[in-house]
Amino acid sequence: MTDAMTMTTATEPDGAPRVASLDILRGLAILGILFMNINDMGASIWAFWAQDIRHVGWSQADQVAWFLREVFADGTARCMLEMLFGVGMVILTDRAAGAVAAAPPASRTGRIVRKLFGPWPILRSYAWRNIVLFLFGLVHVFVLLWPGDILHTYGLAALVAVLFLRLGPKTLLGIGLSMAMLQLVGGGIGYLTVPGQRAEIARLEAEQARGTVLTKAQAEQVKAAVERRTERAKAKAEEGVRVAAEDKARSAATGSFAGWADAAWGFFTHIQTQGLEILFIWEAAATMLIGAALFKWGVIQGARSRAFYVRMTLIAYAIGLGSRTIGAFDRMRFDDAPSIMWGLSEVSRLATTLGHIGLVHLLLATAFGTKLLRPFEAAGRTALTIYIGQTIICLWILYPPFALGLYGTQGWMALMLTAVAVNAVLLIAANWYVGQYRIAPVEWAWRSIVARRVLPIRKRSPLVAGGVPVAA
Repeated sequence: MTDAMTMTTATEPDGAPRVASLDILRGLAILGILFMNINDMGASIWAFWAQDIRHVGWSQADQVAWFLREVFADGTARCMLEMLFGVGMVILTDRAAGAVAAAPPASRTGRIVRKLFGPWPILRSYAWRNIVLFLFGLVHVFVLLWPGDILHTYGLAALVAVLFLRLGPKTLLGIGLSMAMLQLVGGGIGYLTVPGQRAEIARLEAEQARGTVLTKAQAEQVKAAVERRTERAKAKAEEGVRVAAEDKARSAATGSFAGWADAAWGFFTHIQTQGLEILFIWEAAATMLIGAALFKWGVIQGARSRAFYVRMTLIAYAIGLGSRTIGAFDRMRFDDAPSIMWGLSEVSRLATTLGHIGLVHLLLATAFGTKLLRPFEAAGRTALTIYIGQTIICLWILYPPFALGLYGTQGWMALMLTAVAVNAVLLIAANWYVGQYRIAPVEWAWRSIVARRVLPIRKRSPLVAGGVPVAA
C-alpha cells in the first residue's frame, strides 16, 4: 500500500484527521449499506422482519440477487461502519488528549475519572459529539421517516464503548469478541438441541395418538410444545396483518403521507417496546471495541504486510462465506428447521467483514487497485451526507406513496440494480463535491453543533500574483 493511503492529514474545518484507506473503507461501507436497506425502503419492512424474503418476488433472477446479497453483503456494511466508529473513537480521543492541559484535576472525583477514562474534558467532548449524533438519528427516524436508522444506535453505543477505550488492544478485542460471541453460545445450543427436542415431541404425540397414556411430565412437555406452536402461528398471523397494513399505507394506489408516517413510527416504536434496541446497541458497542483493537494493531488502516492480509482474507472468507452459503440455503428451505445461522450469524458477519477489509488492502497495494478504489475516498469523506441522501432519494422520490410511487413494484434484482444506480449518482456527486467544498452538508451541521461554532464549508480560493483570487 502507498504511504498516501495510510497518511493522516488534517483536512476538515475542525481539524479532524483523515486517513485515505479508512475513508475508502467507510465509503464502500456507506454505499454498501443501501443494498441492505433498499428492500425495506422499496417494500414492506414488516415482511422482511418476519423473514418473508419472497414478499417482493422470487423469480430466478430475484433468487440470484438475494443469494449474492445474503452471502457477500448482509450485515457487513453495518459491521464495517461499527468497526470504523471504533477507529474514530481512538483517533478523536487521542487527538483531544493532546489538546488537554497537563495540569492535574483539582478534585478527587476528577482524579478518579482521569484514572479510569482519561481527562474529563475528553470524555465530556466525546459524549457531546455522540449525543448530537443520537439526536440526528431521531430526526432521521421521525422527520425523514426511516425507522431503520443506525445513527441513534451508534450514538448510544459509542457512549458505552468509550468507557473501555484506555484498555489495551488485546483486552479490547477480548471484550468485544466476548460480547459478540454470546449469540454463538445461545444459538449454538439451540441448533444442537432443538432437533432432538422436536423429535421427542413428535414421538410422544404419536404415542398419544395411538392411545398410550403419557406420564405427567411427558403430557406437560407435549402441552408446552403445542402452546409454543400456537404462539408462533398467532405471531405469524399478526405479522401478516402488519405487512398488509403497511402495503396499503405505503402504496401509490391506496397510501398517503399520514399512513406512511404512521407505519414508519409504528415499526420504530415496536422495536423500542420489545427491547430490541438494547441488542442493537450491544452489537454495535462490541464491534466498535473490535475495530478499536484492530486500529491499535495497524490492521484496519492497512499498516500490516501483504502476507498478513493474504492470510487474513483467505481465513476470514473461508469461515464467513462458507457458513453464510450454508445459511442462505437453510433460509431457502422456508421451514422452521434449525439453521446454522442460529449460532454463527455474528461469527460469519465479523469474518466476512474482515475478509472484505483484507481484500481492500490487498487491492490498495497495487496501482490498479488504488486507481479502482480511489473514488470511494470521497464517499468516505461525505459518508453521513450520503447516508441521508440515500434516504431522501429512496424514501422521498422513488418509493413514497407520492412522487414516483414505486413501492412494492420491484423484485430483488430490480431493487439491487436500483441501489447500484442510486449509489453511482451519489458517488459521482461526492467526488465533485469534495473538489469544491471542505466538508459535506450533514457533516458540517453535525460538527458545527458539536464545536458550537459555524465551521467554514467552502474551500478557500488560492491567490494568484497580485492577490487576485481565482476559483478553487
